[in-house]
Amino acid sequence: MRDHDSATPGSTIAVNAPATGPAEAGPAAETAHPAAEAAGPTAIATAAPRPTPVVHAPAPRAAARGTLLAALGVASFSLTFPATAWALEGMGAWTVVTLRSVLAAAVAGICMLVLRVRLPDRRHWAGLAVVAAGVVLGFPLLTTLALETSTTSHAAVVVGLLPLTTAAFSAVRTGARPSRTFWTAALAGAAVVIGFAVQQSGGALSTGDLCLFAALLVCAAGYTEGGRLARHLPGWQVIGWALLLALPVTVPGAALALVAEPPHLTAHAVAGLLWLALGSQFLGLVVWYRGMAAIGVSKASQLQLAQPLLTLVWSVLLLGERLPLAAPVAAVAVLVCIVVTQRSAS
Repeated sequence: MRDHDSATPGSTIAVNAPATGPAEAGPAAETAHPAAEAAGPTAIATAAPRPTPVVHAPAPRAAARGTLLAALGVASFSLTFPATAWALEGMGAWTVVTLRSVLAAAVAGICMLVLRVRLPDRRHWAGLAVVAAGVVLGFPLLTTLALETSTTSHAAVVVGLLPLTTAAFSAVRTGARPSRTFWTAALAGAAVVIGFAVQQSGGALSTGDLCLFAALLVCAAGYTEGGRLARHLPGWQVIGWALLLALPVTVPGAALALVAEPPHLTAHAVAGLLWLALGSQFLGLVVWYRGMAAIGVSKASQLQLAQPLLTLVWSVLLLGERLPLAAPVAAVAVLVCIVVTQRSAS
């Protein structure tokens, strides 16, 4: 049944017979109910005891599974900036952004053709357009442009504000009302991230920072809409349709970018581009949207407070960047905030 549908049968009056035992309830009740409906709007039906309700998987298990999926998405996203830095070693920013989307769309399209996936309902296309604009086009473009002048560690801590912006978008768009404890912990985590970013940048905001702040807004909108759609469509179809919807922009864009920015392919550049297309742009978003559908947009978004810290680790291991001394302190503070937000009632 859809969210706003209702089913109101014709005023059937049912008289329950005495119960003879819980094990005998199911078949008798199933036989009596259709008879009552067939008799007309004022029928009187003698029904056997109600069937024992089907026991579904306990909510804690579903929540744990959703949290795990969202965490896998965060782990995938934490490699996005290092992979982008690798890709930029051999390609221009526009080439990286458009090619990653085209390659991811090719994978999604093949999966949909093999599985014969049907077109989404018309009511979902507007939301898919928001996902395409925010997650497929806006965020990758703005962050890639920022990484031409910023380090991955600096970009990571600025984008650490994404959980708070996503929770705010969710509250406005879906009517979610997180508790005061949730918001207090989220704001505390955001304050840690802002303090970390300001301390590292010396208090001066650059053009790259402005691109990153704009990326926060468009990505939060895309995450919120994608999380809502994932309640109606499988997560991989949400991002898959968004990638296909963006093809009229990304295909011509890739052709123009390859001419304007001739690539100089290296092992790092190819590996970075492949991870961006397959890991960050497709598989990571698949598990991320499934996780958001299970535990809610607001709670899932708070797991991303750990993303900048994971990215800092990858920056040291993969790019040789120097890990800031303040990182361990920020890591402990942010992880505490994550625990509080995950345990607070939404």
